[in-house]
Amino acid sequence: MLYETLMLSFRTIFRNALRSGLTVLGIVIGVAAVIVMVTLGQGTTAQVTSDVAKLGSNLLMVRPGQARAGPASATAHTRDFTDKDVKAIRDQIQGIDVVAAAVSSAMTAIYGSLNHSQVVTGTDNAYLAARDWNIDRGREFSDGELSAGSAVCILGNTVIEELFGSSDPIGETIRLKQISCRVIGTLEEKGASGFGTDQDDVILMPLRTVQRRVTGSQDIPMIFVAVEDGYDTASVQSDIERLLRERRGIGANEEDDFNVIDMAQIASMLSSVSGVLTGLLSAVAGVSLLVGGIGIMNIMLVSVTERTREIGIRLAIGAQQRQVLMQFLVEAIVLSLFGGIIGIALGLGLAALGGVWLNVPFVINPGIVAIAFAFSALVGVVFGYFPARRAARLDPIEALRHE
Repeated sequence: MLYETLMLSFRTIFRNALRSGLTVLGIVIGVAAVIVMVTLGQGTTAQVTSDVAKLGSNLLMVRPGQARAGPASATAHTRDFTDKDVKAIRDQIQGIDVVAAAVSSAMTAIYGSLNHSQVVTGTDNAYLAARDWNIDRGREFSDGELSAGSAVCILGNTVIEELFGSSDPIGETIRLKQISCRVIGTLEEKGASGFGTDQDDVILMPLRTVQRRVTGSQDIPMIFVAVEDGYDTASVQSDIERLLRERRGIGANEEDDFNVIDMAQIASMLSSVSGVLTGLLSAVAGVSLLVGGIGIMNIMLVSVTERTREIGIRLAIGAQQRQVLMQFLVEAIVLSLFGGIIGIALGLGLAALGGVWLNVPFVINPGIVAIAFAFSALVGVVFGYFPARRAARLDPIEALRHE
């Protein structure tokens, strides 16, 4: 009986193909919209997590100044750190893998007739470990170069492309102001950070070189701290804050004149915001499913009216009410499932295109696909039941009289 009911439903649907297509359009749009929103949202979350991870795993950044609320996350400048602060963090805080001091300055690099403006960062090899950055070609700084403040440098990929193109820069000399700097290595490409900055547009030099010949100061405006695996970054962050408050003579009732940023917390916050936005957009898109269900109900009611005599004949020759109910209910469910299948295919296709356009990974969530398909079937049951019930309760005599 179920097979015969299905075949009858298919014949009825394909006999009115245009009307059936328009009927399921709301379901198609609703399912597709939900899948697109969720897929792109999860892709964006994955991209944000990946971008923050590029800054370094288990990374804490220590900066002078009080953190201010607002989009710019600006800091009120106070006194910078010193070499002794860096050493104290390295020696007195447990759970630390590496500590790297960094001094940055915007400069213009010149090679031959070409020039390029970028950020020059003075640091040591611990900076590479803290930022999960590997040497692509060449080598790191030697101990002698770091202690003597030698004029050597390691280039990021963007600087290489701007100054050398496809040529090998190892052993070449570039000029930074009055400094002739020999290239000893190149960095692996990292791409843009989660904050939109080009991480490859950088030149690394020994810390003492930048302090002596560029800034003219021993101050350190940034400290990168990589936490060992297995240690809680929040606990290490608290220990660093306590140590620096003591070293900087900050009283119990005074605010910090520095801030420690946990990149894991930033990644979690950004992921949470992305998840909330995805949920809201998906809820809005889900309204289309409700509209599609109402459309199915309306079309099925029209179908009941058009087929009143047919229903009357079936009831008159012995068809039971539950058989008529099943026939119209199956038609509604089949229409919804058709819409669900088409919507899933359309949604995944649009999500893949959107991922390419927005440059985010294409992350398929089988759970949301299954939920969308099940919900489309539920729409058929819920909105198809009333028209089917109305058809099953028709009086055979009145139905046969219907013109």
